[in-house]
Amino acid sequence: MSMVSLADINAARERIKPIAKLTPLVDVSAAAGQPLWLKLESLQPGGAFKIRGAYNMVAQLSAEERRRGVVTFSSGNHGQAMALAARALGAPAVVVMPTTAPKIKTEGCRSFGAEVIFAGTTSADRRARAEAEAAARGLTMVPPFDHEWIIAGQGTAGLEILEQLPSVRTVLVPIGGGGLVAGVAAAIKQTNPSVAVIGVEPVGAAAMKASVDAGHAVTLAKTESVADGLMPVRPGDLTFAHVQRFVDRVVTVEDEAIVEAVVWMFVEAKIVAEPSGAATVAAARAMTFEGPVVAIVSGGNVDPDRFDSFIHRSRSARL
Repeated sequence: MSMVSLADINAARERIKPIAKLTPLVDVSAAAGQPLWLKLESLQPGGAFKIRGAYNMVAQLSAEERRRGVVTFSSGNHGQAMALAARALGAPAVVVMPTTAPKIKTEGCRSFGAEVIFAGTTSADRRARAEAEAAARGLTMVPPFDHEWIIAGQGTAGLEILEQLPSVRTVLVPIGGGGLVAGVAAAIKQTNPSVAVIGVEPVGAAAMKASVDAGHAVTLAKTESVADGLMPVRPGDLTFAHVQRFVDRVVTVEDEAIVEAVVWMFVEAKIVAEPSGAATVAAARAMTFEGPVVAIVSGGNVDPDRFDSFIHRSRSARL
């Protein structure tokens, strides 16, 4: 299986310049009590890192493919990113989402011009519906993680981290389907192999760790976590191959630790993160890693009511 090259990632970096931001790296070491920086992908257009891969792929489609339109399946952030990319490049967009998707994410997809279709609660449910829509309507699939153009786009965040903090020793990356960790690890290990790349999953949705432990891609019977963006039941074949080659290890964090990390970032650093984006910070606060450490905060799309519930949940736990 062919790995994404450094040349692929550098080409993606040039391609996505019209829309993707160079997101800040924020030093929270004093509050964390250890050398910790946060890479705020929550500040990207669409509120998550996903614009990097989505735009990189849609931009490489032919004029005819863009005219017919694009489709994807997403828990929310990739759907918003693809909708944004499609709007910028003149392509109709269809996003298949779970019935449990946060309102802020479904409304985001619609606000960027996408047609939203709901299908089931698992990544397998929405993928099947998206594939059916693609076949019936002649749409081009823009998968959320398991494609070389998606991985290359996400890898551009890794290049930025190395430039923003040359002394970095460890990078923590959240894992859903694995597109971000695959791209970031490919970028970092092909530039500076001495930097450790650690993947982070919720305990209740650890499909990548199960796959790494088994030596092959594993499909979980179900996933359950407060981190709605990190719940695919199976990693991608290509993303898994990249993790096997480039990622040092995969660790897991409990939902309570993720909620505490959401609250900690808000209180200590005035950063709004969704649970999926806070998983890396949960790991940084609970475990010891070789520093300086960068934790990628992958997204900030959280419903206000849900965010408020996290604050109250954390406060109650302390009483």
